[in-house]
Amino acid sequence: MMTLIIGGSGSGKSSYAEDYIATCSKDSRKYYIATMQVFDKEGQAKVEKHQKMRENKGFHAIEQPISIGKVLEKTGDTPVSESTALLECISNLVANEMFFGNEPKEIKRITEKIIREVEQLNKSFKHLVIVTNNIFEDGMIYDETTMDYIQAMADINKKLAMMADKVIEIVVGIPVVLKEGK
Repeated sequence: MMTLIIGGSGSGKSSYAEDYIATCSKDSRKYYIATMQVFDKEGQAKVEKHQKMRENKGFHAIEQPISIGKVLEKTGDTPVSESTALLECISNLVANEMFFGNEPKEIKRITEKIIREVEQLNKSFKHLVIVTNNIFEDGMIYDETTMDYIQAMADINKKLAMMADKVIEIVVGIPVVLKEGK
């Protein structure tokens, strides 16, 4: 089963996702797939905040800023088919994939790669919860590279929503179920 949780910055989506996965996982092993790369003090503070939020929640953290399909190589001997995973978050993953190396990558390739790897995780874990950002409501026009990123996020979020069994939007801390069942 796959659940997509979407919301704006500071909406409470991460906290909600962690509580949500606790109800899904029951006694099964829980993985936290962290995609953020730390580049500065602000990023480090955000990572520390999220680590503190999930402290004592029983997550096994896997740092995987790119190529999330490789997560399966890092789960050890535990069969993941009975485990749950929280992928936090798609916006970091897209940025990391697009800007890994010297030049931005072509968005169609990045979109296809991320979707393919999410499908792989979804088939492997009993329950996959994915957090993503709603970055589409400011109405601004940006430079070409930023617009490519926004387009990639739009394409990926649409495909994930279609794949998901459940889609929940967090609006000012309130979960709104947008989709229940395929």
